[in-house]
Amino acid sequence: MSSLHTVRTVSDLRAEVAAWRRTGLRVALVPTLGALHEGHLSLVRRALEAADRVVASVFVNPTQFAPGEDFEAYPRDEARDAALLASAGCHLLYAPTAGEMYPDGFSTTITVAGVSAPLEGERRPTHFAGVATVVAKLLLQAGPDVGVFGEKDWQQLQVIRRMALDLDLPVRILGAPTLRAEDGLALSSRNAYLTPEQRPIAGVLNRVMKALADAAAAGEPLAPAEQAAADVLLEAGFDKVDYIEVRHAETLEPLRPAVGDAPARVLVAAWLGKTRLIDNMAV
Repeated sequence: MSSLHTVRTVSDLRAEVAAWRRTGLRVALVPTLGALHEGHLSLVRRALEAADRVVASVFVNPTQFAPGEDFEAYPRDEARDAALLASAGCHLLYAPTAGEMYPDGFSTTITVAGVSAPLEGERRPTHFAGVATVVAKLLLQAGPDVGVFGEKDWQQLQVIRRMALDLDLPVRILGAPTLRAEDGLALSSRNAYLTPEQRPIAGVLNRVMKALADAAAAGEPLAPAEQAAADVLLEAGFDKVDYIEVRHAETLEPLRPAVGDAPARVLVAAWLGKTRLIDNMAV
């Protein structure tokens, strides 16, 4: 068991942060869904580089899961999460209940247009509204100087940056690099859903992204390169490719017919059995 101090209400969270601020300390927030792994702990370590005190939140947010997704099945083990956070140097765990986050009568949703629309937005149309709303609440509840988010969820990171900018939230949104397994698979809580037979296939994702990124950087036409990448994934054993595309890194707008001088990112979502893997890579 961890000795990490845990608070569960907005008032208690604000009291802790206010005490730090009275002594001139900078504060960072690392929001999570729980089911923590080394990738999350790398966010805590990145936050420690940017601030004096780190708050991590663990909240499985129901509003970002669509009907039929894995909200009920999503793994929950607060004691384990707290122990891992303490080992990484986190100072405070904020673990609110659903009632604390969404009390009776709650009726506000934040929608970020543009950057939330393509890719994940087309396939999970309610997802980013749930993300933007809960992240805005967490940032306003904790009032940190810095919010740290992983680059693995690249589109989510761009949505959060746009939301914080548009709403004039007084917080710096910091992206942290994706941690990967030896074969390049991005660390993710949902990797636990992969069977032993599927796990080696999942590693192909990184190699295919790199090949597409290299082709895009070389100025090759994007449409045939993207189709070739999807074909390789299916041939390797993936069951379905939702998308593998090269997009503008900040706006996520299409780049056609080639990247040119624009900042670009490969983004992919593909299925192995019942497991949906998402990932991205800079061009």
